[in-house]
Amino acid sequence: MTKRIIVTILGLLLLIGALAGVKFLQIRKMIDQGAEFRPPPETVTSTEVINTDWETLLPAVGSLKAVQGMTVAAELPGRVTRIHFQSGAMVSEGTLLLEQDSSSERALLPGAKAASDLAKINLQRADKLLAEKVVSQAEYDNAVTKLRQAIAEADDIQATIAKKAIRAPFSGRLGIRQVDLGQQLQSGQDIVSLQTLDPIYLNFSLPQQTLSKLRTGLTVRVTSDAFPNKSVEGRLTTISPEVDSDTRNIRLQATLKNPDDILRPGMFVEAKVVLPAQKQVLVIPATAVLYAPYSDSVFLIEEADGKAGLVLRQQFVRLGEKRGDFVAVQSGLEPGQKLASSGVFKLRNGQQVIIDNTLAPKFDIAPTPENN
Repeated sequence: MTKRIIVTILGLLLLIGALAGVKFLQIRKMIDQGAEFRPPPETVTSTEVINTDWETLLPAVGSLKAVQGMTVAAELPGRVTRIHFQSGAMVSEGTLLLEQDSSSERALLPGAKAASDLAKINLQRADKLLAEKVVSQAEYDNAVTKLRQAIAEADDIQATIAKKAIRAPFSGRLGIRQVDLGQQLQSGQDIVSLQTLDPIYLNFSLPQQTLSKLRTGLTVRVTSDAFPNKSVEGRLTTISPEVDSDTRNIRLQATLKNPDDILRPGMFVEAKVVLPAQKQVLVIPATAVLYAPYSDSVFLIEEADGKAGLVLRQQFVRLGEKRGDFVAVQSGLEPGQKLASSGVFKLRNGQQVIIDNTLAPKFDIAPTPENN
């Protein structure tokens, strides 16, 4: 009985050993196959590092200001009898905007004119009598004074009537009406905003270190999120004679053409002063960069050592200014080097690749993406 148990145990041990050996061989074979496995090459689009000339720009931020801008207000108190304008309308200089009640002044004007005419007649009569020495010089002077007072009273009434007919002091675009028909206006009460929009001023500042590069007449390019993919150009017209003692910045003003009224006073814009000299830079598409907190990098496409095909080599770079679809490279690359231009987030160092540029994106320094 004991012998049978021993034989059974030995048989089980042999069976387990055989199974373990077979399994070991299978695992070893899988490991060898995994070590020899090479994933298929990744298809990438490619581009080259380009050496090109870029404009030298001095970036700044600024705000827009009307060449002429004001809020039209009532000079005298009075009730609104007529409104002659619509909110947002374009008006010319001298256009009648609003009338206040001037009935009292108009009623007084004929009497004032009659008094002026009588004083004039009396002065003419006194002039003749003075020549004949019938009246004294004092009586003549009194007649002159009365004429002047009568003329002044009539002119004052006419001026009051004119001030109650409120007109546009210059040509421009009106804002939103702030008064209603029949409303009693107080002296200085706002009626409507009036702004001249073409041309328009841009006020901005640059560090004092740029002062030697600035001169009037330089091109100033303006962009804003209010009109994406569009820029407006103007000229630098004023350089402040003093430097701000708090910020050490020089205040500047440019004049911009604004025929479409897309620029409005008070808008925040980005400005770039275009300098005459251009600079040489190495540029690559921004989509070719793998951005990371520790350092940015690109994937160069190179010949595999001792093997047929192409492989990737990760290269860390130092980037500079970005313009359009391109970004400048300050160090890490040389002109003519080939690199992957898209989908870099899924690539890795040493990976085999094949190049297919049939669907490669087009890169532009001033892209105008289609609104789909």
